Amino acid sequence: MAATNNVGAGALPVVDLAPFLATGDDEGGVARASASATGAVREACRDYGFFRAVNHGVPAELMARALELSAAFFALPDEEKAKARPVEGSEAPLPAGYARQPAHSADKNEYLLAFDPQLGFNLYPDEPSGFREALEELYGKLTELGVLIQEILNKCMGLPPGFLKEYNGDRSFDFIAALRYSPATAEENNGVSEHEDGNCITFVLQDGVGGLEVLKDGAWVPVDPVEGSIIVNIGDVIQVLTNGKMKSATHRVVRKPAVHRHSLVFFFNVHGDRWVEPLPEYTEKIGEAPRYRRFLYSEYQQLRMRNKTHPPSRPEDVVHITHYAI
Repeated sequence: MAATNNVGAGALPVVDLAPFLATGDDEGGVARASASATGAVREACRDYGFFRAVNHGVPAELMARALELSAAFFALPDEEKAKARPVEGSEAPLPAGYARQPAHSADKNEYLLAFDPQLGFNLYPDEPSGFREALEELYGKLTELGVLIQEILNKCMGLPPGFLKEYNGDRSFDFIAALRYSPATAEENNGVSEHEDGNCITFVLQDGVGGLEVLKDGAWVPVDPVEGSIIVNIGDVIQVLTNGKMKSATHRVVRKPAVHRHSLVFFFNVHGDRWVEPLPEYTEKIGEAPRYRRFLYSEYQQLRMRNKTHPPSRPEDVVHITHYAI
C-alpha cells in the first residue's frame, strides 16, 4: 500500500512493509518491491521524517509482552531498580542499565538502556521474570528490521546496491531504551523536550497512553498509539548523508495526568569511528554545495549526551546537527 498522508486528520503516513518482506534475503526482497512501495517510504522520509510501519515482521505478541514486562520493572521500588545501575568504567558507548533523568533536566523520565547482548555490556534486574529474555528477543527482531529499513533507504536514496550496508555494517553502537514517564502535574507536563534523533533510524513501540508528537509545518501532530504498529523515524545521520533532502523530524513527548507512559525505543546507529558527511550523490553529482561539514560520529554523540547530563542554561546552547551546518 502507498503511504497515506492525512495531514488534516493529524495522521502519520502509514507504510506497509509487506512488499519488502519477500521470500529470500532482505536485499532480494527490497529489489523486488514495487516502485510505489519504495516511493511511499521516500515520500514519508522527505515530508515527515516519520511514518507508521505495519506488516513489519516483528510479532505483536512479543512487542506487547516486552512493554508489559517493562512496566512491571519500573513499578518496582527504587532500591530494586537501582540494582541495575550502570557500572563505572564500562566500555559501552553509553551507560547500560537503569537511570533516571537528572533532577535539573527538563525531561521527566526514567529508563533502562541495553546493547547487543553479545557485547556483554548489559545489566538486567532479577525481576520481573522474563524481562531480559523478552528484551533480548525484541532487540534481535528490531535489529533485523533496522537492516531491512536501511536497505530500503539505500534504494530510496538512489545509492549503489549495498552502499549503506557496507558504510554501516557495525552494530555495536545500536541500543534499546525502555522508558517510563511519570504523570503530568498541574505545573508541567514535559516528558522529552522537542529534539531530533542523532542516529540513523529509530523505532518506537508505545503503550496505549500516547503523548508522542511530531512537528509538521509548524504544528504538533499526535502520534497516536495503534496496536501492532511501529513508529519509524530517521535521524540526523540520514539527514546529513542526503544533504537535507530527507528529514530528521523534530518530536517530543508530552506527559498526561494521572497515568504513567511506557515505551521501548530502538536506536539503529553508526559506529562511533564513522565519519559522517553529505554524499556525492546529493552534492557534487547534482551540482549542490554541502550543507554540513564532515564530523566524527562519536564526537557528535558525546556532545548530545552532554546536553542531557549538563543541560545548558540557555536553550540556544543545546547542540543540534546545526552545530555542523555550513
